[in-house]
Amino acid sequence: MAGLEADFAAHLASGLTTLCHCWQLTRQDGVVFAFTDHDMPLSFDGVTFRADTGLSARALAQTTGLSVDNTEALGALSDHAIREDEIEQGRFDGAEVLAWLVNWADPTQRLLQFRGSIGELHRAGGSFRAELRGLTEPLNQPMGRVYQKPCSAVLGDGNCGFDLTAPGYTDTRAVERVDDAQSFQWQGFNGFDEGWFTRGRLDVLDGSAAGLWGMVKQDRFDGERRVIDLWEPIRGAVTAGTVVRLTAGCDKRMETCRLKFNNLLNFQGFPDLPGEDWVMAVPKSDGANTGGSRR
Repeated sequence: MAGLEADFAAHLASGLTTLCHCWQLTRQDGVVFAFTDHDMPLSFDGVTFRADTGLSARALAQTTGLSVDNTEALGALSDHAIREDEIEQGRFDGAEVLAWLVNWADPTQRLLQFRGSIGELHRAGGSFRAELRGLTEPLNQPMGRVYQKPCSAVLGDGNCGFDLTAPGYTDTRAVERVDDAQSFQWQGFNGFDEGWFTRGRLDVLDGSAAGLWGMVKQDRFDGERRVIDLWEPIRGAVTAGTVVRLTAGCDKRMETCRLKFNNLLNFQGFPDLPGEDWVMAVPKSDGANTGGSRR
């Protein structure tokens, strides 16, 4: 078998093996989880793989070429391992996964069988099922430029080039009132026009929901109160006093890029692209047809 060290290959060929599987999950926030289906904990590479999680795996399907490798991991939800509320919050989305075949009698003998990320994660009845996607999974994503009137860039990314740390485009403050983790309110929150944060982002900076964020649906004034409504509730505990950061929103129009962000040179849309109504256009029955610009 390719990639096997001589000692491990000899162990597999002996016919009497002491094998188990080990998994390591590294979330995007840097938190590491390590599990094994052996009945005792194992340690290697400075990581201890826990044995009390009830985790198991289905057969691994691997192929040559650019086909996507995939498998599934099954396990029981536990407050000491993968918790249900953290799955609900999306903290495991896109987490890196490493899977080894290990000789539990001598953990130095092991083979890295799988490296990829978590895809769809389902939970039900006190357990979870995680789809594991191989390294070729990103090749399934559409590539290339989108020709459309609105800007195709994400505010602040490499294509947009706008510096969101510039004064006047973010605001960090403690929440004064929150309803259902979806509507945030402040008294006397001035200095920004109404609608300034619409289509923007709210990031939670402290508390148990730190690291979670939501997209702003509406930024409005209700009397002397400023109300920020999100499209979906924050999937964590957010209370009065929690510190959040608000980032200005962009509606992807050329006028907004020019007037609100002074970033027209980096506008990634095509404002003069003809729409569907142009297909139905017919010659004028009166007046002069000069052939000039339609704008």
